Amino acid sequence: MTATWEQAGLWAAVLASGLYHGLNPAMGWPLAVSGALLARSARTLPMSLGYLGAGHALAILALTLPFGLLVSLAAWEVRIRLVASLLVVAYGIALLVWRRHSRALARIPPARLAFWSFAIAIAHGAGLMLVPIYLGLCLAQGDAGHRAAGALALGNASTAVLVTAVHTTAMLATGGGLAWLTFRYLGPQFVARSWFNLDVVWALSLVLVGGASLALLAMD
Repeated sequence: MTATWEQAGLWAAVLASGLYHGLNPAMGWPLAVSGALLARSARTLPMSLGYLGAGHALAILALTLPFGLLVSLAAWEVRIRLVASLLVVAYGIALLVWRRHSRALARIPPARLAFWSFAIAIAHGAGLMLVPIYLGLCLAQGDAGHRAAGALALGNASTAVLVTAVHTTAMLATGGGLAWLTFRYLGPQFVARSWFNLDVVWALSLVLVGGASLALLAMD
C-alpha cells in the first residue's frame, strides 16, 4: 500500500512539474503568441506550441534515459540516486548564484522553436528536475535485484517515455491555454506583463526536489 501511494505521489510530481513549466513564460509560450500575432493566424499557434513541446520533450529524454539505463545496474542503484539528487541541488544553487543567461541562448532565432525549447529546457534544468522523480518510478517497478538487467532497462526506457509524455502534455495544456487566451482575448499587453522573472523560484524548486529525493533516499 505504501509503495502504491509513493508511486502516486511521484506521478503527481511529474504532472505538477509539467503544469509549473507550462505556466512559466521562460518555457516559450509568449513566443508562440507573438508568432501567431505577427502572422495574424490562429493556425500558427498550435504549430508553434508543437515545436516547443517537441524540444522540451527531447530535453527530458536526453537526461532521464541515460540515468534509467544506469539504474539497471542494481549494485549501483543507491549511488546513482544519490548523485542524481546532488546534481539537482547543485544546479539549483548554481542558478541562484549565477542568474545571467548564456549569450548563446540569445543567438537562437525564435523561428527555430524546437531547438530553442530544447536548449532552454537543458539550460534551466527542466529535465534534470525530473530525474530523481523518474528514478523513483523506475524503482517502483520492482526489485532490481530480481530482474534481468536488459528487461529492467527496457522498462526504464518505457517509463522515461511515459514520464516525458505526461509532463509535456501538462506543460502544453497550461502554456497552450495561456497562449490561446492571450492570442484570442487578452492581447499582446498581457504577454509583456506576464514575462515575470521566475528564475529564483525555479532555482529553489530544483533545490527542493533534490533535497526531497535525498530525504527519501535516507529513509530507504
